[in-house]
Amino acid sequence: MPKPYPREFRDDVVRVARDREPGVTVEQIAKDFGVHPMTLFKWLRQADVDAGAKPGTTSGESAELREARKRIRLLEQENEVLRRAAAYLSQAHLPGKGSTRS
Repeated sequence: MPKPYPREFRDDVVRVARDREPGVTVEQIAKDFGVHPMTLFKWLRQADVDAGAKPGTTSGESAELREARKRIRLLEQENEVLRRAAAYLSQAHLPGKGSTRS
């Protein structure tokens, strides 16, 4: 997977695309900056969502969701470890053969 473009670069390309002269296409701007035209169209769409011009999940909300999902995965793993430890420890204290308990 290619490295993501820096936020500043994306913002600059979107600004240039929005302020383009009549007759200049998004494809031309994408070519000038060395990005795929579909990539630039996605950046423009996301910029509209972030600005509130279109409905959707903003970049900030997406970042929060990614972080929350990471945290949930970590907590689920910790919970599984604790569940297994509890099961092991409960088996270790059961009276077995040779027990002196009555």
